[in-house]
Amino acid sequence: MAEKAKQVKKKENAIQRWFRETGGELRKVSWPTWPEARRLTGLVLLVMAIVGVLLSLVDYAAGEILKLILA
Repeated sequence: MAEKAKQVKKKENAIQRWFRETGGELRKVSWPTWPEARRLTGLVLLVMAIVGVLLSLVDYAAGEILKLILA
C-alpha cells in the first residue's frame, strides 16, 4: 500500500506549471546590454516619429484630394 502511495503523483496546477515554464524560458533569453537597449530604444523612437510624420502627410493629402473630389 505504501508503495502505491509513492507512485501516485499529485497533478500539477496549470498556473504553477505556467510560471515554472515561463521562468525557465526567461533564463534562456539573451538580454541586451544597457548601451544596446538605449541605442535600440532611440532607433525605435526615431522610426516611430518618421512613420508618424509620413502618416500625417498621407492623411492630409488624402483629405485635400477628397475635398477636391467632393467640392
